[in-house]
Amino acid sequence: MNFLIELYQFLKVRKKWWLIPILLFLCLFGWLFVFTQGTVVAPFIYTIF
Repeated sequence: MNFLIELYQFLKVRKKWWLIPILLFLCLFGWLFVFTQGTVVAPFIYTIF
């Protein structure tokens, strides 16, 4: 949790609010790969990329 707090403080101090959508997008796709790794959906996900 310290990482998230430090990340928020960095964004707040440096005014880098444009990084938030990029980070959310990366987290979303990261979780997508993790959760679909062993399922039937995995071949369809990997064909997208």
